Amino acid sequence: MLIKTLGNGFNHPVASEITDRAHYEGRRDILKLMATGAAGGVMASWASRQALAQSPGLVQRPGKLAALSAKPSTVAGATTMEKPTAYKDASTYNNFYEFGTDKADPAANAHTLKTSPWTVEIEGLVKKPGKLGLEELLKLSAMEERLYRLRCVEGWSMVIPWVGYSLADLIRHVEPLGNAKYVEFVTLADPKTMPFVGSRVLDWPYVEALRLDEALHPLTLLAFGMYGEVLPNQSGAPVRLVVPWKYGFKSGKSIVKIRFTDKQPATAWNKAAANEYGFYSNVNPNVDHPRWSQASERRIGEDGLFAKKRKTLMFNGYEAQVGQLYAGMDLKKLF
Repeated sequence: MLIKTLGNGFNHPVASEITDRAHYEGRRDILKLMATGAAGGVMASWASRQALAQSPGLVQRPGKLAALSAKPSTVAGATTMEKPTAYKDASTYNNFYEFGTDKADPAANAHTLKTSPWTVEIEGLVKKPGKLGLEELLKLSAMEERLYRLRCVEGWSMVIPWVGYSLADLIRHVEPLGNAKYVEFVTLADPKTMPFVGSRVLDWPYVEALRLDEALHPLTLLAFGMYGEVLPNQSGAPVRLVVPWKYGFKSGKSIVKIRFTDKQPATAWNKAAANEYGFYSNVNPNVDHPRWSQASERRIGEDGLFAKKRKTLMFNGYEAQVGQLYAGMDLKKLF
């Protein structure tokens, strides 16, 4: 898929629609995670999204990690009664531009990603800078399973059972200094294992950021798994961010660096097209993307091309939990 720059705007690809498929058949009994970093690869010979969707035997799941058990979340607002998206849909319809710009590209190409060993470097305005291995990260807090919605600016959504813990637990561990106001997340940028790094689609490495109070909110998740298993490579293995009230691109994948700063960081999509992708990127049906409406959405794996769309919910349905973070702000200017 070609990406073109048109004037000051960025021509982001529009998500293709897909047809109904089977839903996830139930939640796992006990979620077990361990610090091996061995998120398994997927088959690299998939030719197209249609082939992925129509061939149930092609989806290779990474499997469980043994040692740490996850429990249902006790965080208020962290679960929904909505039916989870089928694992096959969630793991084969992805945005991960380091592996390609088509929705099927990450599942086809991300088998090259090496997830072990893995470290995350803590930098900036903290009392405890340094590197944390995956095992150290996993031990910082008890794992929970949270059924979160994920919303994309292109008009599609999913409901995924994520496995992880509140990012606030990590933040408290590293002890931010009093002048820290933002938290920056840097994705791995390895051209040897990520074939599209170096392309002109974005400025590499991929960088996202949150205000510190957003990062400390208990709904903000540091995720290591989904559907009771480790993250597949294309979903951001071995560790990623999940911010359920923001558009999906705010949730950085395959994180290698977390930096605390007193200044608002420049983020990947905001740098590529500031008029289309604001720093906050909260799900807001009242603020349209310059080239399409955000007032409705399609649920992946549930709605056919001609099915009635869902109404987009303010803050992706988490307004009661996070609305106070933006009290007094003009959300049409600070989008």
